[in-house]
Parts: sequence; structure tokens; C-alpha cells
Amino acid sequence: MPEVGRGDLTHAEWARLAPLLPGDGLPGGRWSDHRTVINGILFRLRTGAPWRDVPSQYGPWKTVYERHRRWSADGTWDKILRSLLAHADAEDRIDWSMVGIDSTSCRAHQHAAGARNDAPAHPHRADEGLGRSRGGLTSKIHLVGEGGRRSLTFLITPGQWGDAPQLIPVLERLSVPRLATGRPRTCPAHLSGDKAYSSRRNRRYLRRRQIRHTIAEPRSQRANRQRRGRRGGRPVGFDKAIYRRRNEVERTINALKNFSAVATRYDKRAYVFHCTVDLATIRLWLRP
Repeated sequence: MPEVGRGDLTHAEWARLAPLLPGDGLPGGRWSDHRTVINGILFRLRTGAPWRDVPSQYGPWKTVYERHRRWSADGTWDKILRSLLAHADAEDRIDWSMVGIDSTSCRAHQHAAGARNDAPAHPHRADEGLGRSRGGLTSKIHLVGEGGRRSLTFLITPGQWGDAPQLIPVLERLSVPRLATGRPRTCPAHLSGDKAYSSRRNRRYLRRRQIRHTIAEPRSQRANRQRRGRRGGRPVGFDKAIYRRRNEVERTINALKNFSAVATRYDKRAYVFHCTVDLATIRLWLRP
């Protein structure tokens, strides 16, 4: 067995990941060096180093870079993550009783700016997920996380976009396939979120999908509702004990941003950065 370096896939993690990878893995085949190259991609994910500075022990840097870019473009990383989630669900490792929604901003490195506007369109956002906010050029990750500090789904937007309008698009992306027959799992039992997600539209959507929720109500919304009397509707239900579990999604974000290439965006193209976050999520799900 190859020696495992710091940050590389362990033998147990590789045994879980290997069956999900493309190609037959035969000697001399196109993808025969999966493990070495993926460990090189993980090195860059963990350190945020330029691709040219990936150590030679992982093979030529261009091979490492091209593998990550190609698998980002053709959806391979997305498929691997979906398969991992399906296995985790079958092993009852996903806590569907409570999920949290939150967002985090990622400062864009100067190398992430300047992607060509006339480049071919891609299924991900055409605006490259970059926007100007107080921190300069930033991207924002909106995610739904479960109690084990791992993400179930996420969405990349420009950094100045608000949180409330993204609740529905993020939840619409939540779809965990089943290994056996049956529809994918899409509905958690309960959702928690901070006051940034409080809106009538979001609450109507959650009620329609029969998802119980604990979302803090801002003072301004509470005052407006009380001022309108009966027309303002009933008070919003709020359970402080349940709301304390919102720290779980914050810890999920902290776990993701331990990877330097997620905490700071170095990728020019939105679809590549999306799959960099995919890879960080895969890394967390591979751990016991």
C-alpha cells in the first residue's frame, strides 16, 4: 500500500471513494493514477497554493489541475458527492430531524477576477458568482447543513446578494438519491435559520412543503405585524431551545472554511469554485 502523507486520503477513505470514480482503473488506463492525482488536488484544496506549487510527488501540476477542471466541467465531482450522500443516507448518517441554513462570504483573490465575459456559457451562474461588497470582490456560499457538521447542498452567488431570497433556491437543490428504489429525499423535518431568512414568502414556502421551521423574526417585522392588528397575521412560533442548534450549521461553515481554497476563492470560473466546495464537502463526508 502507498504511504499516506499528511492530508492525503487514508486507506479507509480511499476504499470508500474508489468505487465512485470514473474509469476502470486498469494499469495503463486513462485514469490509472486516481489516488495520487486526487491527493494532489486535496493538497491544493487544503493549502490554497497555486497549482504550479503542487509538490511533484503528486505528479505533474498540470495533470492535477486539468483533472480538477475537467471533473468540474463535466459534473463528475457533483456525481461523486451525490453518491456519497446516498450511501450516507442508507447508513443512517444524515440527521434529517434538523437541518440549518446559513451563508458565508469568501473573499476573492485577485487571481479570481478577470474571467472573460465572452467565454462559452456554463450551467452555473454566468456572472461568475463575483460581486462587490464591503470586503471588496466576494462570493457567497449559501448552504444547508445537518447536525454532523457536513453540508447537504449549497449555492454560489455574488457576495452582495441577500440571504432571504436564496432560501427557496437552496432548498430546491436538496435532493439525496436512494440506493434502493424510491424518490430522492428532499424534505427535512425541521429547518432553523437566523433572522436574515425571515420573510412571509419563505414561511409560506416552508408551510406548503410541510417543513417545520424555527426562524427568528426581526424587530421591524414584529412591529409591523403588531401595528396591522388582525391583518398582520398570527405571531411567529419560536422555540429558543431548538434555535440553539443553529450553531451546527455555523460549525459546518467553519469546517468548510478550514480548507484555504474555500475560505479564499482562487478560481476564476464559478463552476470550478463550485466544485472546489464540492470537493471540500466530499472530504468531510469521507471522514468517519
